[in-house]
Amino acid sequence: FIYAIADTDPLHVHSQREFLDWLRSAGFSVNPNVARCATPAEVHEFCAQALEHRGDLDYDIDGVVVKVDSFQQQLDLGFTARAPRWAIAFKFPPEEKQTVLREIRIQVGRTGVLTPVAEFDPVTVAGSTIARATLHNIDEIRRKNVREGDTIIVHKAGDVIPEVVGPVLDKRPADSVDWHMPEVCPVCGSPVVHEDGEVAYRCVSIDCPAQLKERLLHWVSRGCMDVDGLGDEIVDKMIAAGLIHDVADFYQLTVDDIAGLDTGRTYASSNSKKGVKKGDPIPVGLKTAEKIIAELNKSKSQPLGRVLFALGIRHVGKSVGEVIAERFLSIDKLILASEEDIAECEGIGPKIAASVKQFLAVPENLAVLERLRQAGLSLEVDLGAAHAQAAADAGVAGELADAQPLAGLTFVLTGTLVNRTRDEAGAALKVLGAKVSGSVSKKTSYLVAGSKAGSKLTKAEQLGVPVLDEDALEQILATGEVPVA
Repeated sequence: FIYAIADTDPLHVHSQREFLDWLRSAGFSVNPNVARCATPAEVHEFCAQALEHRGDLDYDIDGVVVKVDSFQQQLDLGFTARAPRWAIAFKFPPEEKQTVLREIRIQVGRTGVLTPVAEFDPVTVAGSTIARATLHNIDEIRRKNVREGDTIIVHKAGDVIPEVVGPVLDKRPADSVDWHMPEVCPVCGSPVVHEDGEVAYRCVSIDCPAQLKERLLHWVSRGCMDVDGLGDEIVDKMIAAGLIHDVADFYQLTVDDIAGLDTGRTYASSNSKKGVKKGDPIPVGLKTAEKIIAELNKSKSQPLGRVLFALGIRHVGKSVGEVIAERFLSIDKLILASEEDIAECEGIGPKIAASVKQFLAVPENLAVLERLRQAGLSLEVDLGAAHAQAAADAGVAGELADAQPLAGLTFVLTGTLVNRTRDEAGAALKVLGAKVSGSVSKKTSYLVAGSKAGSKLTKAEQLGVPVLDEDALEQILATGEVPVA
């Protein structure tokens, strides 16, 4: 079913209802279960009916989307950073099934946190079969009062994530007992630590194989160093073969090291030309190995912010890594910085700063960083290259970007632009030195108004803020010159 297109202006429709009627008349497939409601009570009634009759449909739905009908009102309401203010989803309660919890197993993550995971008899929920779900921590297990052997209720949170709702108490076995966190790590046997004030239980051994694997997989993941082809299976084999003990070892690997690894699968039949017999182990192979080495070499150019995230420092996510990189510009300056210096970064408090300093105080971690540097990774921010890349991405001439002709000016963007999105236009203005704000005030230098501009245009006119159209914006981005008042 079609329900939206990029630009409805040429259709001369003014509301979602008019637009859907136009789509039907043009021959598109439009969902027939649509209603225009005049009151909140009518909206509630529609949602209740949809929930009651969801099983009558020949396709799956997980809720109802409620939208403001008028396109002009949609523009006036605008967006938050993540969602429109003119639409909201009524989510159906997730489908629930009963099954038997056979075991609560421990999974050890890259930071050493022990996470209990429920293993239960497979059951089909919301269209797929599930057999396990995280129980998060011991407090959650106690709150839900679940035990091994219980008949439990499971569903998919948001129709996506498997979740244990709780036990069916009248089906609980008479001999069931409370479950407790282990005192030693189930992977390496080291003592488990539980600090006061924390819910997490941790294995603190740096030699724990489970932590090693998770740290390595985190390093090569898409959001970090983005090394395509290095997944769970191959990393397992690398560890087993003694090829990698930390993330720096990735960059010492050769094609031969990888090509000869056993994939864990065997040939289904003999092939005399290839010299293999049925049942022989299948190696990774030359082509795959060459691709992995090429991906590892490409990852050396990832920016410092990503490296900081990929290192797995506790509390340091992608955005925090970028903030720290922009503030200190190199790993060497970060190492010399005090905890107070780090805590002064925007959005970073004492907890994150302490975690970063603790990581950088460990000699083994510093040794890994030095080996990464020797392998060719960039552990400092190249401001010139970053600026040039931002200018190129924005389609702005490098000479103009260097000159920063819009420094000191504040722009606000509103309405629909044709040549680029508002985000793209804002990024281009920032490259030239301008500040881009989301609201109009007396300090606004210029308002750029596209089609269907709403309340921001009205406020700019009331305050006497100069208003520019998209052609004027493109002229500014091409020349760096603003119109003379």
